[in-house]
Amino acid sequence: MRGIGVLIERAARGMAVLAGIGLLGLSVMVCVSVIGRALTGLGLGPVRGDYELMANGCGIAVFWVLPWATLSRAHVRVDIAASRLPARLRDGLGLLGDLLLALAAFVILRQLWLGFGEKLPYGSEVLRSALGLGARPYYTETTFDLGLPVWALLAAALAGAVMTVVAALRAAWVSFAEAMS
Repeated sequence: MRGIGVLIERAARGMAVLAGIGLLGLSVMVCVSVIGRALTGLGLGPVRGDYELMANGCGIAVFWVLPWATLSRAHVRVDIAASRLPARLRDGLGLLGDLLLALAAFVILRQLWLGFGEKLPYGSEVLRSALGLGARPYYTETTFDLGLPVWALLAAALAGAVMTVVAALRAAWVSFAEAMS
């Protein structure tokens, strides 16, 4: 299990780094867009679709950071009361919290998968039914300014959601091992 754990940690860290690079790029894009708006008299202008890029990019980045946040236990915890509890009880509560986090991650993944299925215009009816994607949409939904296919944006977020479930299960496994030791 140690090798798999290292692989999960590297993948989660890599996704978080890529999300950070993406957010840095989005920040530069916003600066360029604001400067372009200020200099419209000189023939410059805002970056086309800046709002779409920022909104979708930030959403995807959140999903790509969640696995690392889960593994590093960077989510909200209440340690004030727990620090006074016996170690065994504290470990048990940590395990319960990690199991609940894994459950929440799975519910988010499921809902995102269903939303992805509503937007994905590809696949035979048999395949879509087997994967739980539902009926194929009548048209491909795109973003307003840039015409980006919504299913592709959801697929990028879906990759982070899948990894979050994997990371949450890994964290629960580690908590289980700590509680049993």
